[in-house]
Amino acid sequence: MRRREFLGKAGGLAALASAGGLAGCGSPEGNASDGVRDTGLRFHWRMVTAWPHGSPGLGAGADYLARAINELSGGRISVRVFGADDLVPALEVFDAVARGSAEIGHGAAHYWDDVGPAAQLFTSVPFGMNAQETHAWLYKGGGLELWRDLYRHFDVIPFPCGNTGAQMGGWFKREINDFGDLEGVSIRMSGLGAQVMDRAGAQVVSLAGDDILDALRAGHIEAAEWVGPYGDKDLGLHRWGWHYYYPGWQQPSSLVEALINRDAYEALPHGLRQAVTHACRLASDHMLMEFTARNQQALDALINDYGVPVRRLPEPVLASLRRLTDEVLDEMAEEDSTARRVIRSYRDFQSQLARWRAFTDLDPLAG
Repeated sequence: MRRREFLGKAGGLAALASAGGLAGCGSPEGNASDGVRDTGLRFHWRMVTAWPHGSPGLGAGADYLARAINELSGGRISVRVFGADDLVPALEVFDAVARGSAEIGHGAAHYWDDVGPAAQLFTSVPFGMNAQETHAWLYKGGGLELWRDLYRHFDVIPFPCGNTGAQMGGWFKREINDFGDLEGVSIRMSGLGAQVMDRAGAQVVSLAGDDILDALRAGHIEAAEWVGPYGDKDLGLHRWGWHYYYPGWQQPSSLVEALINRDAYEALPHGLRQAVTHACRLASDHMLMEFTARNQQALDALINDYGVPVRRLPEPVLASLRRLTDEVLDEMAEEDSTARRVIRSYRDFQSQLARWRAFTDLDPLAG
């Protein structure tokens, strides 16, 4: 994005923020902003991320957020971005922010095993809501409050900060013709989808994105799921000549979060807190638009330029995966009270929107 274009958007949002037009939109305190008056205080933040630095969509989204915070704060908050493994490994971003080694992080909740099983629900739910619906649940259905309650014990505040939209079902060395073909497949997958695949008999391997190619070269995995055509092409997953399956049942939407250390956030004047809040909203919209615009372009290139075989998972396979998803969610709700509250809220909201969707959805390929 040209700097002038970015500044134009940021300036418009800053004007709304200072006028109170966006006050309370997902900010923890929910109070009107006192603007971004320059009181002389300057803040220098380090952002640790779960992505390769500058990678399309995800890494670039972290860079965009850093610029947005700087611009909306009038230059009073500078953010230095570190890619995965620059300061901490990708899977240790949450811990780094919680202990104050970094003021802000950029990642996905399904990476943080130690936070509790409910954390995974704030990245994606297999066969769940799409990006638009997920954001509606967060901001209008109580999801964000549940998310922040989950992280409160760790002195970390989560902010929705992006979404990849719907993903693909993954790359497989061998064809998947029936449910039994998943048995024994060693696959890189994360989140709740990984738990479902484990129940399907697959051998799930947990890897950060920048470790996937090394695992492929070493022959440690024979299937991989990453982000979608835009990110997968950049990572180079198409070079292996594998089958590319859809739909992305495991991630019909995939939230990205900004994690902010509570002490660092509360050290900011109210106006700068609002600037950070609005920067996250701006970055969230930007990432979803980026993936939405680029995924089909990348998929066309994968098919037409590289001859990637794209296949749909058979309906009986999807039906079995859906059944296992229900089992995983039901057991989570039974075993963990926090997960139970989140799952109940999520399912209730999804059910409401399903009724609305029945009135509004069109077949995109019809007529």
